[in-house]
Amino acid sequence: MAPAALLLLVSAWEIVSTVRAGGDVGDDREWAAAADAVRSRHQPGDLIVFAPRWADPIGRLHLGDLIPVEMAARMDAARYARIWEVSVRGDRAPAGAGARQAWRGEFGPVTVRLLEQPPVEVVYDFVETFGQAAISGAYAKRSRDRSVPPAVDLEEVGFEPRRCVRVVPRPGQTVRVTYGRVPLGSVIVGYVGLADAFTRREHRQPAELAVEVNGRPAPNVRFGVDDGWVRFEVQTDPTDAATVTFAATALGAEAYDKLVCFAAEARK
Repeated sequence: MAPAALLLLVSAWEIVSTVRAGGDVGDDREWAAAADAVRSRHQPGDLIVFAPRWADPIGRLHLGDLIPVEMAARMDAARYARIWEVSVRGDRAPAGAGARQAWRGEFGPVTVRLLEQPPVEVVYDFVETFGQAAISGAYAKRSRDRSVPPAVDLEEVGFEPRRCVRVVPRPGQTVRVTYGRVPLGSVIVGYVGLADAFTRREHRQPAELAVEVNGRPAPNVRFGVDDGWVRFEVQTDPTDAATVTFAATALGAEAYDKLVCFAAEARK
């Protein structure tokens, strides 16, 4: 999906959700005060999140310049040592789960929390190094007869932007993305889902992702049109020269337009 179309789709969904909001979400003055509190304490690289999800467009109106696309489309929040959570109605953002509260401010119904956590150490990023991967298998998209190779792109998954490796297997077939000489830590953490709300609506068959490390398969991850961004883990032994394969399968002979979107990191 083109970035402009992706942002339009996500924005439209958010606008509909925001219209339903009542008067207990704060006025412009209270949101501006909350944003000033964040800006006065913000450090480069801090993550900013909003809760509930439908508050995103309000939050980005006030703090969007501090949220680059790479941050908005992140795999998860584990890399971030400091997370700013701006919330209403007592809701909490999943990105801050388990983090320690270092500061809190109240601005009418708008609550600002600074959360801190030990960031994970990333050994290898499979999205950033996609250009080094070898591709095998049958891939297609839309027209059923026009091949489109796997690529890194900005996609919509579960109505949120994700920067990921996009793979579109032919129905009932598998596309394999293989990385050689990968440095590993103790675990590979990844997420996978079906991109593009329009194709999810038209073709509701699930898909599957298998991960192999040095030829050893891990349990397959099956995901459907309503599952969103699904997390998976593969335990690994530290090494400097592993072969890692991600194999995406479109399940079923009529499983057209399965835009499989995955991201993964090797972590210590």
